[in-house]
Amino acid sequence: MAEQDFDLFVIGGGSGGVRAARMAAATGARVAIAEEYRYGGTCVIRGCVPKKLMSYAAHFHEDFEDAAGFGWAVEGARFDWARLIGNKDKEIDRLEGVYERLLSESGVDILRGHARLLDAHRIEVGERVFTAEIVLIASGGHPVFPAGHGWEHAISSNEVFHLDRLPPRVAVYGGGYVAVEFAGIFNGLGAQVTQVYRGAQILRGFDDDVRDTLAAEMVKKGIDLRVETTVDAVEKKGDELRLHLSDGTQHETDLVLAATGRRPNTGNLGLAAAGVALTDDGAVKVDDYSCTTQPNIYAVGDVTDRIALTPVAIAEAMAFVDTVFRGVPRAMDHENVASAVFSHPPVSTVGLTERRARERFAAVDIYRSTFRPLKHTLSRRNEKTMMKLVVDRATDRVLGAHMVGLDAPEIVQGVAVAIKAGATKSMFDATVGIHPTAAEEFVTLRQPVPEPVREQVAE
Repeated sequence: MAEQDFDLFVIGGGSGGVRAARMAAATGARVAIAEEYRYGGTCVIRGCVPKKLMSYAAHFHEDFEDAAGFGWAVEGARFDWARLIGNKDKEIDRLEGVYERLLSESGVDILRGHARLLDAHRIEVGERVFTAEIVLIASGGHPVFPAGHGWEHAISSNEVFHLDRLPPRVAVYGGGYVAVEFAGIFNGLGAQVTQVYRGAQILRGFDDDVRDTLAAEMVKKGIDLRVETTVDAVEKKGDELRLHLSDGTQHETDLVLAATGRRPNTGNLGLAAAGVALTDDGAVKVDDYSCTTQPNIYAVGDVTDRIALTPVAIAEAMAFVDTVFRGVPRAMDHENVASAVFSHPPVSTVGLTERRARERFAAVDIYRSTFRPLKHTLSRRNEKTMMKLVVDRATDRVLGAHMVGLDAPEIVQGVAVAIKAGATKSMFDATVGIHPTAAEEFVTLRQPVPEPVREQVAE
């Protein structure tokens, strides 16, 4: 075979693709990367980073209210949507520049345009054709709209970051992490929020105590949460939108946000021509080493059907580079991956839910605590924190940790290290807590909840 233009060609400039390109180039490989939108991908440009900045903004209204209990008088506070969006845009522009600079400094050829495979080794970008020994697909995913009438009047999470004003009324359709996060954001910024979800409870797949606790706290904050309900149609009536719901009612709103799922970006990539097979759900099919059905083509991140989280894409990219360019084959370990939902209050979790643990182990012990955090003893806010450990009774190993409440993601990140290392409940018990913190509750839980446990919420 004639020498290729590049040793590695990466399709997609998100977190996984950029990390793979930079690290492969560091081994001396000739690397190119192509991105048709903006470098940084979903997470940096229109996902977790701008969303968390908006979540911070939404928390301030409660902070101003809570300040009174600590002797502060905050008067005249007002929210400026345009200023928030402008400042957010500046930060996203800065981060995009950082990604491009890191690629350039690593010696990666940066291309702009849609990349499409002509075969296993040829890639078309615009009117140019390149060849590569190895191809990495890291094209990410995109939000999808529900089937039905009138969804052209709604927006997805892509558009929500660029609204020209804060809508007075917002309807969020969906019950996953994107839906609950934006419901909390809009509610915190002052909009009247209704969230509609077809399931029995929000956050399907999370621990049931997490689901129930968060739902209760969201309702306390004023979100109109309607479960076991679907949106049959969206109708535009003048300047407002009308939802036709499955319970026979109608609901008027100013904005409808569809947050009902995401799909891998596999369209128009030439995958069939290159011999790359897809799963039944339309994701790129890969083995444990991220290799597709074409031996020289790999895929990482949301375009595959594994865990759709930015740190997972980065970890998969590092495993790919080790395997292909450093001669140290290894698979990404997808067990005990911690995650967070930046809802109001936030959620964080690692390991098995109670339901999954009971399915896999003969007997488990559940340690659970619900309490008012110290901050709210003076603010008088009626917000509860829930913390939970799931333990294998036979081995004493901690199988899962779950939290709803202030600083949950910051706390659970540390707990995730212990669970990844195989810590037992006795190790948690032997750890001295930091007082006074909420985090210490994870090492002071002493009595398991009585058996039998409460009836599980249906998924």
